[in-house]
Amino acid sequence: MFRNLILFMMIGMLGACNHVHMKPGTLDKTQDIYTTRGGYNMRQATKERLQQRGYTLKIGKVKSTNNIIETDIADYERFEIPANAHYLLTISEREEKFRPIWCALNGFWWWNFNISIVNQQSGEEILTWRGRGCANSSLRKLDKILDTLEK
Repeated sequence: MFRNLILFMMIGMLGACNHVHMKPGTLDKTQDIYTTRGGYNMRQATKERLQQRGYTLKIGKVKSTNNIIETDIADYERFEIPANAHYLLTISEREEKFRPIWCALNGFWWWNFNISIVNQQSGEEILTWRGRGCANSSLRKLDKILDTLEK
């Protein structure tokens, strides 16, 4: 019985793996960040966290939309990136899952996501993060990553 519990915990910990590549000291808080609108909880929480830390987010204007039924409209939208947006933040995510037992003390929601930050001036990708985990632990990791990235 104890052996099965240990095996279950080890398999579960593997499911919360994160893979991060970043360039420390390359994110300037005084510069604007462009990102797209909407999203599931991870995208919204990331935008809120950046704003709480003092970043200015630009959402951009929709240039055109194809009216295609039964598809994700975001795949067909074209956006105008503001000229003064120094960074481009891209977040792709799967629909979050409610995990009341696994994430009971950690936000209840399980996120699976990819985050990228690109310096638009140099074309350099300063962050790429493939992650999955409970909501609160993912936000704590985001804070640590931002602490490292900030100049």
